[in-house]
Amino acid sequence: MRTVPAGSRRKPRNSNPRGEWWLAFSDPALNELIAEATRANANLAVAAARVKQARAIAGIAEADRIPQIGIGVGAQRGQQSPTELGLPAGSNVSPSTAYQARLTASYEVDLFGRVSSNVAAARNDASTVEANYRSVLLALQADVAQTYFRLRATDAELVTLERTVQLREENVKVNQRRFDLGDIGEFDLSRAKTELSTTRAEAIGLQRQRVTTEHALAVLLGKPAASYSAGPSPLQDSSLLPAIPAGMPSSLLERRPDIAAAQKTMEASNARIGVARAAMFPALTLNAAGGGVAGTFSDVFKISSRSWLLGALLSAPLIDGGRNSANVRRSEAALEESVASYRQSVLVAFAEVEDNLAGLRILGGQTTQIDEALVSARRSAELAQKLYDAGRSSYLDLLDAQRNLAAVERSAVQLRGNRAVTTVALIRSLGGGWDAAASNAQASN
Repeated sequence: MRTVPAGSRRKPRNSNPRGEWWLAFSDPALNELIAEATRANANLAVAAARVKQARAIAGIAEADRIPQIGIGVGAQRGQQSPTELGLPAGSNVSPSTAYQARLTASYEVDLFGRVSSNVAAARNDASTVEANYRSVLLALQADVAQTYFRLRATDAELVTLERTVQLREENVKVNQRRFDLGDIGEFDLSRAKTELSTTRAEAIGLQRQRVTTEHALAVLLGKPAASYSAGPSPLQDSSLLPAIPAGMPSSLLERRPDIAAAQKTMEASNARIGVARAAMFPALTLNAAGGGVAGTFSDVFKISSRSWLLGALLSAPLIDGGRNSANVRRSEAALEESVASYRQSVLVAFAEVEDNLAGLRILGGQTTQIDEALVSARRSAELAQKLYDAGRSSYLDLLDAQRNLAAVERSAVQLRGNRAVTTVALIRSLGGGWDAAASNAQASN
């Protein structure tokens, strides 16, 4: 029998407790949303039903390990032909009634491991489905968290745009008064009105984005989009995001449900090679039956009516047209496929972790720079306003400073949301947190 590569036979840790990783964000609203989605999401219910089916199939395979025992009770009435009884034609043969009660048993002796290999394959299939369920659960929790943070980031953007709209409205009022007094020309007033309308249009477009995100969250929660409404909750500070420990071990990836599923699929394929090979060898089945047969039901259970049967059947294929050999080759090819899929899953997992770690590092550097730019942009806007009020600069200079400030503020809000979303993505790529890394660190100290 072919075996799974040694490097791939490590026991998966996807069943290890991960803890409620979302609690690290210290957000009661997020905790409630994830709990609600876990209870009501339709995709998770589908995955749970598949787990029940797989466990039942494993139970069916397990049943072949023990003798199969059955009971039968019945009656039969009939009439035979005189010829069948060796009597002259035309002889009078009366109909007869026979009652019987039988207990039967059969058992396949597992000479070449067919039953045990089939049981191992079914168990690994069930483990694969269970790992897929955990993968769906982890994906659901991460999707809820990411959608929630996107919604909050959009709310924060809307707050920034609303402040910009208020500033534009004030500019229009001031320029209207100055135009009425003849201090400025119509060009500055028209420019102020244009900027106000443009900013309002951006706010309306962002509202559409918020509604779409809100509907996506409703679907994750198992609710109709039309009946769900999430109140505004701007994402104000990214300092509450959980810190990522340095030097996380690669063993954390063994907890990823998709990797565990790929490994169990590989082990199931390996077991099915044993099933296919066993079909090429003899199979021994033991049979037994006992009971009673009588003309009246009351006599069925008498000793005089007893009947019994013991038997053993050794069967083996002689000519099958290469069916069994082809089945072995198919099973070996399925193993090769599952091994390649497992290796690809590991490579993808490492890439996802590295992508998210690099993303958080880059976003951290961007946040530092954007914070400095925000301080400078606010100071520039303040100075531009003073110069314009004093008549020492044009309205275009003021407008340029205000535009720059609004753009920097929106960039800061977007970075805040991106850091939260990427943090959740890293947790997901690690299989649901990094608590094992913390535990290892404490153990080494």
